[in-house]
Amino acid sequence: MSTLKNPPKSFWIVAIIGLLWNLMGVYQFYIGNYDLESLRASVSPEEYSIMESLPMWYSALFAIAVFSGVIGCALLLTKKKIAILFFMVSLLTVLIAELYWLISTNIMEVSGAIATAMPLTVLAISIFLYFYSKGAAGKKWIK
Repeated sequence: MSTLKNPPKSFWIVAIIGLLWNLMGVYQFYIGNYDLESLRASVSPEEYSIMESLPMWYSALFAIAVFSGVIGCALLLTKKKIAILFFMVSLLTVLIAELYWLISTNIMEVSGAIATAMPLTVLAISIFLYFYSKGAAGKKWIK
């Protein structure tokens, strides 16, 4: 039987910042699906056209990515090892969605190289949260 170790303060900081990050993703999901006028006002007409033409499965992937990230962070805060599974689901869906966004749309032509900044940031944070949760399990901070 393994005993749970007290995680360092940095664990709580990472989990809380991760939760806030994923909640911002939920907000972006809401705007992109339910507050289209706000979205239209915040991007160029060309960018809006790209967003408007995304397939329905893309929206579903986006939802799975952000909501599994929120659940993963909540589970991390409660020190549950199943958080790893939710971060893995989030990472896989982020990977598919962001690759589709960058490769299958013409966002790079419309917005230039800056269009890669947010997708790569989202992907990097997803990778980090997944491996951080695995490390936390290995250090017995979560069970």
